[in-house]
Amino acid sequence: MGASVAFWLTRLDPALRVTVVEQDPTYATCSTALSAAGIRSQFTNEINVAISRFGIEFIRDFARWTGTAGGIPDLGLRENGYLFLTGTETGAVQLESLAAMQRSLGAATEVLDRAGLAARFPWMQLDDVVAGAFGPRDEGFFDNMGLLSGLKNAARAAGAVWVTDRVTGFERDGDRILAAHLERGGRRQADVFVNCAGPRAAGLMRSMGLDLPVEPRKRTIFVVDAPEARHPDAPLIIDPSGIWMRPEHGQWLAATVPATDGPCDEDDFVPQSDLWEDHVWPALYARSEGFGAARVIREWAGHYAYNTLDQNAILGRNPQVPNLYHANGFSGHGLQQAPAVGRGIAEQIVHGDWVTLDLSPLGVQRVLDGQPFAEAAIV
Repeated sequence: MGASVAFWLTRLDPALRVTVVEQDPTYATCSTALSAAGIRSQFTNEINVAISRFGIEFIRDFARWTGTAGGIPDLGLRENGYLFLTGTETGAVQLESLAAMQRSLGAATEVLDRAGLAARFPWMQLDDVVAGAFGPRDEGFFDNMGLLSGLKNAARAAGAVWVTDRVTGFERDGDRILAAHLERGGRRQADVFVNCAGPRAAGLMRSMGLDLPVEPRKRTIFVVDAPEARHPDAPLIIDPSGIWMRPEHGQWLAATVPATDGPCDEDDFVPQSDLWEDHVWPALYARSEGFGAARVIREWAGHYAYNTLDQNAILGRNPQVPNLYHANGFSGHGLQQAPAVGRGIAEQIVHGDWVTLDLSPLGVQRVLDGQPFAEAAIV
């Protein structure tokens, strides 16, 4: 997210001096690098749909946006779509209502009954499924590190500077921040500060005596080889059992939310291997017998920056600290929202308000007021 904010700041005002403090330039444990790199229009809030509508445009035409300085000609977008399955009639009605809202904003979501799903995805077992919402275009998977690298390259070419260090606290004068203190010593003065610290965002706020309802939540992703289930054109499937799966270079990625989901240590990246046998594999096999011979060939764990208030992003100027801005709490959909959010934060800084897309429903004030603006479609 920091790279996107830096990119848009240098684009909107080339005279700005932009510095990004990055504690690990290898990005080995950053949420971007460890994500499943998907984008979808199938959200339950209009603002999130609108954010993704710009996101898909940006990702599809990435080279046009970042230019030759970005150094990434293509993000390898595969528009396989997303498929949300439901096993209840009530769920089917909800999918129909959401699909109508999404289509009104330009999405292509269609709701298929069991027969329609069987015709389109004949390899799936659907006895327990009533309907599914499918996005046949403008949804899919892309190169996550390509997005990060291209934004960073373009921002640096325009004058932004990356510093390898970690912010440990802030120096304040009343309600304003004067400088950030760095782990390796020294301080960085600035007129404006943007918190893009992902799962570690709340720790930065605590250093100023402020609360932010964001915590790291661990998610384990399994790379699965299933020789009898080769379906490279399959969408990312959100299953009623609680797992998701998608094809990846002849194999599959699959994951689930742990039953005991909760905050984890910021440095805990040990995969929860037991989830495969206990939950993921049985659900895969129940959806298609082709997964009977499936085996895990690799696994990794990453962190969601989980907003415990409402699982939605926390964006923009902080009323308690007027020169502090937030891009936090994305709860698993930050990568796909980075293009629009980075643009929005830069607009607020440069122009004083949201310009191209009104992101105020996701603003900080709702958090200070304890008023959730819930997003139900968290994958």
